Amino acid sequence: MEGHKQAAVEFLQMVVAGRIEEAYREHVDMQGKHHNPSFPAGFPALMQAMIENHARFPNKQLEVRHVLADGDLVAVHSHIRLSPAGPDIAAVHIFRLQGDRIVELWDISQPVPADSPNTDGAF
Repeated sequence: MEGHKQAAVEFLQMVVAGRIEEAYREHVDMQGKHHNPSFPAGFPALMQAMIENHARFPNKQLEVRHVLADGDLVAVHSHIRLSPAGPDIAAVHIFRLQGDRIVELWDISQPVPADSPNTDGAF
């Protein structure tokens, strides 16, 4: 399980650093699937969307807050800042791995409002 957790976190860190194609080569089974409803099916489409997002937000930052594993599933809860001025996003990426490869991905995110009434914060 620790290897799965490490692979999921490393994948996200590589993507945020702009090493997207390398991240996919090292960690993703391109025959797998993602469930992001904003993009066409298949990892090639998601990879292209990540490349475009990195071009738009080259200074994006990722801070991993929690990593949970259960069998072949890994959930990574992260604080994402698209640029130094924000906006901030709370995200959860859920990965399903077979062996050492990501074969399925779900991602859920929400903006973190600057004026939230919740004093506990998003994290």
